[in-house]
Amino acid sequence: MKKLRLFPLQNVPSEMADATIAFRNDVFEGLTRNPKAIPARWLYDHRGSALFEAITLLPEYYPTRTERSILASALPAISAIAGPGRALVEFGSGSSAKTRLLLADIEPSAYVPIDISGEFLRDTTVGLSRAFPTVPIYPTEPDFTRPFALPKQIARSPRLGFLPGSTIGNLTVHAAVDLLRALAGTLGAGSMLLIGIDRIKGQEVLLPAYDDPQGLTAAFNLNLLHRINRELGGSIPLGAFRHVARWNDTEFRIEMHLEAIRDVRFDVGGRAFFLAEGETIHTENSLKYGRGEAFILLRAGGWKPVADWTDDAELFSVVLAEQEPPQAAP
Repeated sequence: MKKLRLFPLQNVPSEMADATIAFRNDVFEGLTRNPKAIPARWLYDHRGSALFEAITLLPEYYPTRTERSILASALPAISAIAGPGRALVEFGSGSSAKTRLLLADIEPSAYVPIDISGEFLRDTTVGLSRAFPTVPIYPTEPDFTRPFALPKQIARSPRLGFLPGSTIGNLTVHAAVDLLRALAGTLGAGSMLLIGIDRIKGQEVLLPAYDDPQGLTAAFNLNLLHRINRELGGSIPLGAFRHVARWNDTEFRIEMHLEAIRDVRFDVGGRAFFLAEGETIHTENSLKYGRGEAFILLRAGGWKPVADWTDDAELFSVVLAEQEPPQAAP
């Protein structure tokens, strides 16, 4: 029987402490803003991550199955372009379901799953290590929106970054460019990036994907309030809020909000907050891009697209890019 190549979670104590401080600061800042907003990354504690994985299986939620289908078809080309022996570094790994396709095909030297939910990350990594016992796995829990040190064990390996699920769409354009530059700094010179990007499409497809009749997306969004109460000593009355999804035609994005259904007062960490009836906490964006806009975004973030693939209905796209050094204008 082969020994599993599973390594301890990297940087757990300091990263967990930093995450708690960052969560508190983001909640305090977000609830004092006008309009109120809390970054989407805090939706993903263990329960939030599990709820999101359930959402990806819903018939209304097209991105996951569409991206998986694209990856399955494009794998031979991806493998040929990227070449063997790269360390696969996944940003926002979640259940790593789509990653299994890559691990089985691209002959990676190692796999580095990165996720903000450490408990969920550990659970997922155990299953992966059993499925791929010859691939060293180094689970890591940093804030990947800023450059950070990758595990020293992959220092000599070229890297292939993987940012699936249209995670890039959760950010405003300015923040998305910053993230792409941060990923370039983390992955280092000579690296490549495989990224999923959601396409622009009609509201008849988009809105049910973010407000399903089963209520899973609502539970996922409202779980943020549970987390604030549990981890930050909040007294938010959960029944005073409802999940709202809307299309912003100016910004080309779906927005998720938690709307107060009545005037509500509550405390978080000893600080008092108030929302009037109809006021919302903006919790997530999901920007949609055309092919040309996606390429411009990547170039602005320091990545040169070298190949891209989409489905027959052009619902979603997967782009393979390589790091591009800054160039002077002609």
